Amino acid sequence: MRILHTSDWHIGRTFHGNSTMDALAEVLAALTVQVREHSVDVVIIAGDVFDSAAPAGAAYTLLGDALLALHETGATVIVTSGNHDSAARLGFQARLLRDGIHVLTDPLGIGTPITLADADGPVHFYGIPYLEPAIVRQHWEGVDLRTQAQTLAHAMDLVRAGMQEHTGRSVAIAHCFSAGVDATIGLEREVRQGGLDVVPLSVFDGPDYVALGHIHGRQQISDRVRYSGAPLHYSFGEQHKPRGSWLVDLDATGLVRVDWLDLPVPRRLVTLTGTLDEILAPENVTAHADDWVCAIYTDALAQTEPMRRLRERYPHCAMVQHEPTERAESIERSYVDRLRGAATDPERIEAFLEHVRSGHGATEREGELIREVLDDRVRADALI
Repeated sequence: MRILHTSDWHIGRTFHGNSTMDALAEVLAALTVQVREHSVDVVIIAGDVFDSAAPAGAAYTLLGDALLALHETGATVIVTSGNHDSAARLGFQARLLRDGIHVLTDPLGIGTPITLADADGPVHFYGIPYLEPAIVRQHWEGVDLRTQAQTLAHAMDLVRAGMQEHTGRSVAIAHCFSAGVDATIGLEREVRQGGLDVVPLSVFDGPDYVALGHIHGRQQISDRVRYSGAPLHYSFGEQHKPRGSWLVDLDATGLVRVDWLDLPVPRRLVTLTGTLDEILAPENVTAHADDWVCAIYTDALAQTEPMRRLRERYPHCAMVQHEPTERAESIERSYVDRLRGAATDPERIEAFLEHVRSGHGATEREGELIREVLDDRVRADALI
């Protein structure tokens, strides 16, 4: 049996204020072509199908179109909910979907598999929706479920109990933060509390393959426990991480092979660092005019309207940061002390500028403007 493992579609997510719907539709269309070309039997979507619990109507349309296209390849589709999804809203569609598309969001169904068969016999798929301990502990009285690690461990116990009742090969699907993974800082919504909710690898013992979601970059925790990552870049922090999915083959004895399938990147992400003039240099513009750009300019002083200037050359500049490479030596006196030592208005303004500019005072031209403004004020006061 051949399985395609994907996750974290995040339909409806924006990228620095820009819609990603068209780009995601393009990538999912390419994924569907891969499913057909590689004769995939089962497509797994391991949570975070939507980016929010209350997605817009267009997000439902994109999901419906994608699921229908995958189904038309002849593959069975199995979907679980993630921490961004509303299990109730996602699960509402389950009964409305045609045979061959399964949406698993009910915690009470964890031990009951979706069973499919190939020439070597049955393969049992156990879907574990994202489990918030405070919400799901009501379902299992007498079980200590304070953390996600405890809750997922209990869920995997239910999976292993189901495996005893249903002999044959098995696949588990979960959405969590596993030990040993490298997260993209600021991207994956935290589901950890002081490290208590990191799920040990041993929790996933048993199934032939475990398809995980939540981490946006591909990760191999072991030969049979993996994250596929998101199909689209959603942060500059993940710009160097490949986008794609895992192609998983099971034979009569279990897991036999796992290959990586790259997905296209509709628009590359690049971070440009240097002075603003260096970033705006013709050679940079020629190379990156069509990319999403994060500009980190290193001029000693903040520049005037940097985003406007950047977008004149880079239409898709999404982010600009000022990070001076050389900072003036800090002045030991506090801002209040410096003000107390300033006897004139120009000295007070200079103290303020040094404070907010990491020690840099007014430039020569700024000094002229300050003197002109102060002179105008003196003349105005004289006329009162």
